[in-house]
Amino acid sequence: MGLRRKKNEEQGASEALVGYLFLLPVVVVLLVFVILPVLWSFWLSFHEWSALEPDRMPWVGLNNYIQLLFDDEFHISLWNTAIYTFWVVPIQTVLSLIIAAVLNQKIRGVAFFRAAFYFPSITSSVVITIIFMWIFNATGLFNYMLASFGIVGPNWLGDPDYTLKAIMGLNIWTTLGTMTIIFLAGLMDVPGQVYEAAKLDGAGPVKTFLHITVPLVKPTIFFVVVMGCIGCFQIFDQAFVASGGGGGPMNSTLTAVFFIYKSGFTRFEMGYACAAAFVLFLVILLTTLFQQKVLGSGGTK
Repeated sequence: MGLRRKKNEEQGASEALVGYLFLLPVVVVLLVFVILPVLWSFWLSFHEWSALEPDRMPWVGLNNYIQLLFDDEFHISLWNTAIYTFWVVPIQTVLSLIIAAVLNQKIRGVAFFRAAFYFPSITSSVVITIIFMWIFNATGLFNYMLASFGIVGPNWLGDPDYTLKAIMGLNIWTTLGTMTIIFLAGLMDVPGQVYEAAKLDGAGPVKTFLHITVPLVKPTIFFVVVMGCIGCFQIFDQAFVASGGGGGPMNSTLTAVFFIYKSGFTRFEMGYACAAAFVLFLVILLTTLFQQKVLGSGGTK
């Protein structure tokens, strides 16, 4: 018994060693490209450092964070990001859930429509934004279509009242495919017997959707809302391309990540940019915890 036990222990240790060796490359990649850069950025946020003067790194303590409290441009970027998230996340969540419910039906050509809705999600966001700018400029295709109905369209990309709204529409369209696929996966896990029972009870499509589909996919809704919020808080490329890299007009497209980019790579205030990045991280963390409290607890029971 003692020899067998010792042999089993040696075999278990050998298997554990093999497992750790398989994990080692992933751990090294995470350590080098994720954990160490995050720790370095956090340390850098307490310094004044410019890439133009890499040898000069004076300690400034909390001055970068205090300065952010009184930075009007940073406040504008947070407000733009909050407004953007407030409108985009609910609209893309509701639309993608409805589309997923339709595509989950046994209809002719459903595979084509699933691929068609997902296609914008795998296309380069920069390329889509450039096409979008051509469509929505003052003399573009969209205003031409409005003019055919006697409607004078605004300058979507030149008017600060409309630019961010136009980018919202672009983002909703490009993210619908991903969110729809996620909802489709959740809907496929709903037992068909539930819908059959609802049909026998005389429930119509709308009542079935509201009282059966939505409650049963609540964990998926929570996941989509959280991922949507994180993605919206991190919006950069569409705003950068649409504004020509300036965040205009009148800072209407200046988002939080755009502000971080401008601080670090335009003004070369790397320490200040790192401080803004960790403030954004705190905002995302608090928002996610709030969503978990409101949506997550009820969906996982």
